[in-house]
Amino acid sequence: MALSNTEKEMECVSHWFRSWTTYQKEDFLKDLLNRLVPNYLDSLFSSMGALKVKDKPPSIFECQLKLFDQWFSQWTDADRSNFIIQLQCIDPDFVAHFNSLYITHTGS
Repeated sequence: MALSNTEKEMECVSHWFRSWTTYQKEDFLKDLLNRLVPNYLDSLFSSMGALKVKDKPPSIFECQLKLFDQWFSQWTDADRSNFIIQLQCIDPDFVAHFNSLYITHTGS
């Protein structure tokens, strides 16, 4: 059975995730939480960071996050849950940290 586009996107992000450093995973965690919990981060600081003028092209990691953001916004809630389950298999500590932050900020 062929994979759907969403499943292919999830596989791609999971593959990237495996190669990210601890710091990149922390940035990804913030991005993921910000997508799921609006206003999780201080919007002012996020906006200021986005306004930085760069003398060099974006890094591969920045391009990966941008693609993830585009894909994630199109995923259903079920797709998003499945993605978190995939991450759980790859890095249970990351997902535990994500869950603790998510619960803290949503009260769920």
